[in-house]
Parts: sequence; C-alpha cells; structure tokens
Amino acid sequence: MEGDPNPCADISLHISSLLALRKCSDLEKAIATTALIFRNSSDSDGKLEKATAKDLLQTQFGNFTEGQETKPKYREILSELDEHTENKLDFEDFMILLLSITVMSDLLQNIWSVKIMK
Repeated sequence: MEGDPNPCADISLHISSLLALRKCSDLEKAIATTALIFRNSSDSDGKLEKATAKDLLQTQFGNFTEGQETKPKYREILSELDEHTENKLDFEDFMILLLSITVMSDLLQNIWSVKIMK
C-alpha cells in the first residue's frame, strides 16, 4: 500500500546508523547515546515527561547528580521538574538540563582536577 512505512527499511536505517557510530569520535558517540536515550524515553511527539526526565537524571546520570542535593540550583532544577508536570521537555530542553547539572556537579570538578598525560 502506497505511503505505508517499510519496517525493513526502517530497521536497515537504524542498523546503518549504529554501524556508522563505530567510526565516530567519543564526543559524537556521547551525543548520539544521549539522543537515543532521549528518543527511547520520549513520547510519540518526541517530548519527555518531566517525571521521566527526573528518573533519567537519577538512574542514568547519577554520578553527576550525586552530592548535589544540598545545592540551591540543583534543588531549583528538581523543583521545576516536579512542578507544571503537564509541560514536557523537548530534546533541546533536556540537553540544557543535562549540561546545567554537569557544570555544577562535583564530578566535573573532580574531572578538572585530574591531569591527563598525553
């Protein structure tokens, strides 16, 4: 039937995308992984429920959120996820959320303190 999506073509596209990731840089793999996690967790409109975003922070981003509970900015971010739950996050909002938490995290400070030998 014309216009029907071809599931085999869709699977081939996913497989070729995954194979292409093998040749990507570490940074490209990190962003691609984040995009896949977002897409697998989002609804059919490509939006992420705030409760789901909070769960992802706690389950998939725990090393960055660990120890942040007492920081006012982190509490503000979690509070925003708890409020206005009818609003959802798009990918850009989710990335900004992750970057905000990354920048204020103790883990990032520990990473900066390690001198990497080349």
